[in-house]
Amino acid sequence: MRIKICGIIQPAQGRSIAQLGATALGFICVRQSLRYVTPEQIRAVVAELPTQTHPIDRIGVFVDAAIEEIVCTAAIAQLNAVQLHGSESPQFCRALRDALPDAEIIKALRVRSPETLQQTQVYEGAIDTLLLDAFDPQATHPGTYGGTGKTLDWISLKHFRPFCPWLLAGGITPNNVLDALNQIHPDGIDVSSGVERSAGDKDLTKVTQLLQQLQDKM
Repeated sequence: MRIKICGIIQPAQGRSIAQLGATALGFICVRQSLRYVTPEQIRAVVAELPTQTHPIDRIGVFVDAAIEEIVCTAAIAQLNAVQLHGSESPQFCRALRDALPDAEIIKALRVRSPETLQQTQVYEGAIDTLLLDAFDPQATHPGTYGGTGKTLDWISLKHFRPFCPWLLAGGITPNNVLDALNQIHPDGIDVSSGVERSAGDKDLTKVTQLLQQLQDKM
């Protein structure tokens, strides 16, 4: 199972989280976000990642950014995956894949209704991975990108079988992760606010607790 810890800011925390067993780190590349990091700051985190353990995916999170900006950021920050968390179309995703042929393209969708799940089909052939996040009508400010703590209706996803691997996001914590995974079967999880003291400041004790809960699934 993929375990992505998102909203990384500090190099030391990124290194520790990788050493604890996370398989991916997420970096918020949205300037208005409380968890925003520059490409140079991401590169500083990447430089500290352990090389003797398992490979760590470095995922940049963008919201309706231009392809040129994404490509430039990926090069400077040494990203190997891009997560699109805005209104990016399948056509945009295909164009980005052409521009970054070696990067994983992840499309995030905020699930408002069952119709959102049906919408995922239009991305077939345009992306590598889906991510389902919770839609929170109270969280409309750009600063909320990177973790709102709102959970999805897991039961509604019980029979969700998309055309590609998918990640579950939205309010996952050490206390509820097994409840979620007992109801649905994503290929991975994406956790941010559920293992934080404050926006971008990860609580390594909570990260450890989360990974311990997932020991049998890793």
